[in-house]
Amino acid sequence: MPTVSADTPFAVLAREAQRIGVRLDSATLGLCERYADLLIERNTSVNLTAITAPLDIARKHFLDSITALAVRTWTGRERVVDVGSGAGFPGLALRLALSGLRVTLVESMGKKARFLEEVTTTLAIDGVEVCNARAEALARERRDRYDVATARAVGSLGAVIEYLLPFLRVGGDAIAWKGRLHDELAGARKACISIGGEIVRITSTSDLGLGDTLPGRSLVVVRKTRPTPPRFPRSAAEAKRRPW
Repeated sequence: MPTVSADTPFAVLAREAQRIGVRLDSATLGLCERYADLLIERNTSVNLTAITAPLDIARKHFLDSITALAVRTWTGRERVVDVGSGAGFPGLALRLALSGLRVTLVESMGKKARFLEEVTTTLAIDGVEVCNARAEALARERRDRYDVATARAVGSLGAVIEYLLPFLRVGGDAIAWKGRLHDELAGARKACISIGGEIVRITSTSDLGLGDTLPGRSLVVVRKTRPTPPRFPRSAAEAKRRPW
């Protein structure tokens, strides 16, 4: 496995991850670097990301993803579902950081799902399932199966709660990455009341000591406190007619 030299973007990633108590060994960093190379290469033909500079990928994709490890207590053996995975963040980045996770990547766009399959196969990453499906349909098949559900850049916080909570067992945590948050909190709390959750923590990147590197970001942890009523998640059309 290739090692990462001290001046590369992924050596920077290792140092910045240590600021939140996450240690990434050289083998893991090598996989992250190869993953980034594949992302840059495939992005020329498939629109995977607007972030294409290696240092920006290391920070704005990988580091941003693994901030989730600092906002709840992890055993390292969780079943994780990542909704709207896109190029694999945060779900695949979390699996690289914690090798014992079992991760389901949910991506409705076929080209992006095929990229995720390519990454996991090329890098021989086990414990990862790619589902080319819509979250609201898959959640009806896989209710109450997961310990953690994640979503990054998927929609309003209320919509994210509706997508994620049906997947979770009672006591499981949904984690959402948000920029501007204040205007979405009222709708999110209404969603929690209807769907069976509670916002238990809001942590900014500044709180984590990363405000300079990842400015203006917050992670919201929503705990599932009771079973989700069967009518959730709603279809996209119904949710659009009656937003939170």
